[in-house]
Amino acid sequence: MPTRRHFLGLLPLAALSACATPAAHQASAPKAGGRLRAAFAGGGAKEVLDPHLANLFVEAARAKALFDKLADLGPDVAAQPRLAEKWEPDATLTKWRITLRDTKFHNGQPVRAEDVLASYARILDPNRAFRAKSSLSLVDLANSRAVDARTVEFALKRPFIEFPNALAAFGAYIVPAGAEDFSKPVGSGPFSFVSFEPGKSVVLKRNPDYWEGAPHLDELEFVIANEESARANALLGGQVQYAHDLTPTTARSHTDGRIAIHRSPNSAVQAFAMKLDRPPFDNRDLREAMFLLADRQQLVESVLAGSGQVANDLFGKGYQYYADDIPQRTRDLDKAKFLIRKAGAEGLTVKLDTSTAAAGMVEAATVFADQAKGSGLTIEVVTGNKDSYWSDTLKNGSLSSFRSGAMPIETHIAQRLLSDSGTNVTKWARPEFDELYRKAVSTADAGERASLYREMQRSLHAEGGYLMWGFADWIVGAAPNVGGISTAPANTLDWARFDKVWLG
Repeated sequence: MPTRRHFLGLLPLAALSACATPAAHQASAPKAGGRLRAAFAGGGAKEVLDPHLANLFVEAARAKALFDKLADLGPDVAAQPRLAEKWEPDATLTKWRITLRDTKFHNGQPVRAEDVLASYARILDPNRAFRAKSSLSLVDLANSRAVDARTVEFALKRPFIEFPNALAAFGAYIVPAGAEDFSKPVGSGPFSFVSFEPGKSVVLKRNPDYWEGAPHLDELEFVIANEESARANALLGGQVQYAHDLTPTTARSHTDGRIAIHRSPNSAVQAFAMKLDRPPFDNRDLREAMFLLADRQQLVESVLAGSGQVANDLFGKGYQYYADDIPQRTRDLDKAKFLIRKAGAEGLTVKLDTSTAAAGMVEAATVFADQAKGSGLTIEVVTGNKDSYWSDTLKNGSLSSFRSGAMPIETHIAQRLLSDSGTNVTKWARPEFDELYRKAVSTADAGERASLYREMQRSLHAEGGYLMWGFADWIVGAAPNVGGISTAPANTLDWARFDKVWLG
């Protein structure tokens, strides 16, 4: 079994070329059997398999292999049924009846309405911090009930027309009632647990009884390689058959057929996050100056090697409700200088926290720091611990690199931009914004609802803390004999979905 040391002993690419998979072995028709090893960046020795704690991409990929949600996001980033066979709201949008599929957990126990209610109760525990909590917070558990073993009736605290988005929320997995020890997790997903070495490896095996059909693979192993070059080298060396999150430069360097490159266009937003609850970015003028310092096209061309498109400081370009009527921001150095002086920030040095936790972040930080030269503001790039980067920057510092995969715009707001959101890295907290959100999701009229989402986005564009500069293609590499890899956006159902993958 390959170890982390194998992956981090970065061999020169030339030295690995002789043992790379030959281009002739192309993936063909689906074939059963084999173990696929997939390399992802990880979270260090503190990693857990608790699906409600999933935050990193590797944790999300492992969770979807082991567990199911009631719903998940399709290629259009709209909710579609999973463990829920169907759902139906009442006329008030405050009661939703969910019919469950007839399926079982890995231990042979049926998935029951009781398990669904217990899973959501665990996520909503007021003494715990789970990522899906903000999305599920509108569920009135005390008045929700199990109608029968396969039917749940959810009572909501207010009308919510987009309740399926909550069912599909990142981390909203269904676990057996009472589950707390996830050292040997039991789920209902396409793979079941074999072994776990935190920060190194997770081995899973095929679930022959999976409700949607058994996986093609016999076994699936997740291995950790935090550096992108280590993942690429492991793939070229035949140590893994799938390498998640490769850079455009790496993809452009390997067009000779030794590895297969799979792109999901415009899947990831690239950004810098400013914290609004502390100096210096509690000053609106300074935030606007930062927006105007960014040369987005240069960032896309230099950091993404052209594999993406310019963003406009808003999430979800092309998704439902996206405010595409807001004019595109462009670089304006003179106005930025004026605003920096107005904010009293001339001569200030600001630390920009970044790391190699996600591909391209250090490069983007370096380019942006260079773009700020001559403005009166100095940006100092500080590269932090890749293993603890996301938890560190959620709490600490004032400016950090940020990246996200796809989710509905409603979910992005619920999880990151409400006063009580669990992953609110910008510390945006506006009661009037919270109220606009609540009004939008209780409005049945589609046109009126879209208007409210545009109003929220106008506020974020003018005053928010996310400097979103680009939408990147999501890039993974695989051995040429690996078939069934989807190019669906990151964080959707078919991204990193290994039950549909095979070894040719």
